[in-house]
Amino acid sequence: MKSKLIVLSLLVLGSLILPNRIFGSSQADKKPNIIFILTDDLGYGDLGVLYQNQRKAEGKPFHSTPNLDKVAAEGMILTRHYVPAPVCAPSRATLLLGLHQGHAEVRNNQFDKALPANHNLATVLKEAGYATALIGKYGLQGLEGDSPSTWEAYPTKRGFDYFFGYVRHRDGHNHYPAHDVANRGPMELYDGNEEISAHLKGCYTTDLFTAKAKKYIQDHKKSDPEQPFFMYLAYDTPHAGLEIPGMPYPSGGGIDGGVQLIGEKGNYINTARGEVNSFIHPDYRNDDWPEVQRRFASMVRRIDNAIGDLVHLLQDLEIDEETLIVFTSDNGPHHESYGYGDYDPVFFESFGNLDGTKRDTWEGGIRVPTLVRWPGKIPEGKRNDSPSGFHDWLPTFAEISGLPAPANTDGRSLWPILSGNESEHDGKVYIEYQVNNNTKSYESFLESKRGKKRGEMQVLYLDGYKGIRYNILSHQDDFSIFDTKNDPGETRDLAGTNGEFVKLQKEMKNTVLRWRRYNASAERPYDGEPIPALVPEGKLTAGVKLSKYKIDSPWVPFIHRGLDPSKETMVLSGIEAIQGEKENNVLVYEGFLKVENSGEYEFSYQTNQGLVMHIHEALLIDDDHPNLAKGKGMTKVVLEKGFHPVKLVTKIVDFSEKPELELKWSGTGIQNEYLPVFYQD
Repeated sequence: MKSKLIVLSLLVLGSLILPNRIFGSSQADKKPNIIFILTDDLGYGDLGVLYQNQRKAEGKPFHSTPNLDKVAAEGMILTRHYVPAPVCAPSRATLLLGLHQGHAEVRNNQFDKALPANHNLATVLKEAGYATALIGKYGLQGLEGDSPSTWEAYPTKRGFDYFFGYVRHRDGHNHYPAHDVANRGPMELYDGNEEISAHLKGCYTTDLFTAKAKKYIQDHKKSDPEQPFFMYLAYDTPHAGLEIPGMPYPSGGGIDGGVQLIGEKGNYINTARGEVNSFIHPDYRNDDWPEVQRRFASMVRRIDNAIGDLVHLLQDLEIDEETLIVFTSDNGPHHESYGYGDYDPVFFESFGNLDGTKRDTWEGGIRVPTLVRWPGKIPEGKRNDSPSGFHDWLPTFAEISGLPAPANTDGRSLWPILSGNESEHDGKVYIEYQVNNNTKSYESFLESKRGKKRGEMQVLYLDGYKGIRYNILSHQDDFSIFDTKNDPGETRDLAGTNGEFVKLQKEMKNTVLRWRRYNASAERPYDGEPIPALVPEGKLTAGVKLSKYKIDSPWVPFIHRGLDPSKETMVLSGIEAIQGEKENNVLVYEGFLKVENSGEYEFSYQTNQGLVMHIHEALLIDDDHPNLAKGKGMTKVVLEKGFHPVKLVTKIVDFSEKPELELKWSGTGIQNEYLPVFYQD
């Protein structure tokens, strides 16, 4: 294998890897049930404990979330937890896939685009022995089709054993599926493969989804109490339309109180009575408040009632200490009402002490309220302010379930901070999004942000600082740099203020190119820029570093720092297949690629093993999941002249087969050549 154009050397894992973990055993005596609760357009400032209680103390209009405040007191608040994009479809796709917006297939405003048939929260936890259910809003079924059998990515085709809810994104704009309300007519709602909207007279979705969730939990507890369950409970509120319930929330909660599923046509739940769309919570019947604000506050309070009801149920069933709850939102606060008059989230300042709303990448658009509760396992009354994101939940839940995360994930497990063992999260935050409108001109926003054109936007966190660009026209456009821990309102741009931030500006521009890949469905102004090289340290020696691991994993696993190879690391003359051993089924090749000329390069591969390859932290090859893996393929990437770290992780699939792994590249002066390799002593 000869070439004058590249050299491979040992890649030191650095920030790509995690602290020590033990795969194959859960962090708990028993794998916990997991309930992931996602609200729709709930702002960071919409929780009492995060901002509304402060408004109350200041004598300003406020709304209350007593049950959520209690959840916060009994667990941990992640105060800087970020969505991958400030709108629902890409946020939900990233949550499920564990891939940030530099790698996810659903980007920008691609509502109803099919969730790829790759690893996701449901498939990973199903492999770990969980029963899986999605209740609520989905919106990732695919643009073709009109039924469970014809939608490409219907939830039960993406790892969920059970689905109950809205399939299409737009259906979630009406919170009464059987009724005409304001600007929306009746919507289709599915129970498994059956469309049941005609059964749902008087049903308000917050109540409906809560009642179904309670029934699912009780049925599962009765039928298979030893099997853990994963429930993705995705409310379609408090997003517009600003519809409200028809009656007060029933008293009590849990098994005998609160909302209850009856299941009869026209009498499906116990709150399907009273006048549809009429109930303002008594705390908010203030004539001085605009109707839209009374409606919004009542919607949030209904969610709060529902969470209290669910926790009550877990306690009644004596599974509270066996259940991990995450509560969050898919993006910042909205400013729509769909037929109820003018609405903006300024009356209660749903964005809190932040600037920005839905579709902004200012903090108010991307920082979301996030509570995590697991009695006896997650410390009570704690806050963690290290940046984290939606793509971190997949590796978190994988670890808790006793499995390694798939190697393609961009996320890093949150368990070290949730357990209280560490204070800083070892992950990344990366956001990109495009929309052709402007930041709202609210008086409470910094004047420089009011009316600012959004366009192409990009965010990353590096060395503890937030870099943000608006209306990007060229990769040469500078990032604004903020210390959002001490300056959450992003009032002081640190870019260029001293030599440290001049250097950080350059590193941010380099880093965003090293973290992402081009996607034809969402082209960016910086797509054609070459991935920047870096300077390796130390002497280079011919060969490639190979490490062998014994990992019981259903997929090519993510490899982290502290996981000792089961055999000594060895050196090969090149990247080539070696005979697998049952005690060493995962192989990791590491090194540097030396590029002699900047330009576009094509990488081709052929293998009969699972294969995931990164260059820097950009996902170059993902040939692992059985639904997608083809055993061969090619990809193109633009590289700057110099050295580029690469890592290949393979997993032996069939020990009876002769292993096959061929990796070649083509580019300026190269045509389908093997990769000569070097490692670093």
